Amino acid sequence: MPEQPILLFEQQDHIATITLNRPETRHAISESDMVEALVSACHRLNEDDSIRVAILTATGSTFCSGGNLKDMRDKQGMFAGDEKALMENYRQGIQRIPLALSQVEVPLIAAVNGAAVGAGCDLACMCDIRIASDTALFAESFINMGLIPGDGGAWFLPRVIGISRATEMALTGRSIDAETACRWGLVSEVVRGDELMSCANAIAQEIAANPPLALKATKRLLQQGQTMPLPELLAASASLQATLHGTRDHSEAVNAFLEKRKPQFTGQ
Repeated sequence: MPEQPILLFEQQDHIATITLNRPETRHAISESDMVEALVSACHRLNEDDSIRVAILTATGSTFCSGGNLKDMRDKQGMFAGDEKALMENYRQGIQRIPLALSQVEVPLIAAVNGAAVGAGCDLACMCDIRIASDTALFAESFINMGLIPGDGGAWFLPRVIGISRATEMALTGRSIDAETACRWGLVSEVVRGDELMSCANAIAQEIAANPPLALKATKRLLQQGQTMPLPELLAASASLQATLHGTRDHSEAVNAFLEKRKPQFTGQ
């Protein structure tokens, strides 16, 4: 039987679905081939103008276990070498994932089907929208291994749930269930496991129905708003808005609204 790919990339209409597919490691993302696969998927999302939104999920009952603990124990893979080598392994390995995901232009939905632990929790936070199965759990559990969030979690998690909750998760290392994650704002919706992908696709379809250029611009502004001073954000908003006013999709949206018909957007 041929070996299954570690990452599945599928597209239906304007929606791409990226599925982690290494259940034997609970979809650990510390191995170099998984890093390469995720980075390549991000490039593919940006290069294909027919894609307007993407969903990130995993096979089986785990979303992502983060780092491979067996590799940590055996000091192999990205966990091999002296202190200088380890630092470079992080920079050239798992840290490429947050950098690549931060450059994805289309909205990205995490459909968290199970445990999202350590870097797996951070991976979910790197997405724009998160929904969870009722069996999902989340843990910023690096402290339990005597480590810190080496993949950017200290940047992402506080921006999603606030510094107090993020500090509590990071310093206790304990897990929270899906309902708590929803209450804390880590996910926006909790659904039954058998409804997770249909829910994610429904959100994706609603997003994909909007003008593609405006979708990308809105995502970019929301990201910039996390760190940019208000005057600079307003200047960026004015520049983007001026550009969008000249697009065919803007004209189509206005005309369709006035003519009481469904708009047809082309990304132009």
